[in-house]
Amino acid sequence: MKTATLPPLRVDSELRAAAESVLQEGETLSGFVLEAVRLNIERREVQREFIARGLKARDEARQSGQYVSSTEMLKRLDKSLAKARAKKATRDQ
Repeated sequence: MKTATLPPLRVDSELRAAAESVLQEGETLSGFVLEAVRLNIERREVQREFIARGLKARDEARQSGQYVSSTEMLKRLDKSLAKARAKKATRDQ
């Protein structure tokens, strides 16, 4: 695989010092920056997919005319959260 480089970044000394202060043993600043870029790409891809699913659901609701009220959705989410908390409490015992 052919490699490429990212553009060099100019940062103030405080930001560089902050980044260096959180490096783990054996980790380089370059490795830290590369991991940060990878994680940010992944986060943005997940965010883009989430928005696309939301827009698709909106369009499908508009077409079908079937909507769920915010009150009903919050009830469903509360029920789901309570169920997850109960399951966790059972595991933790």
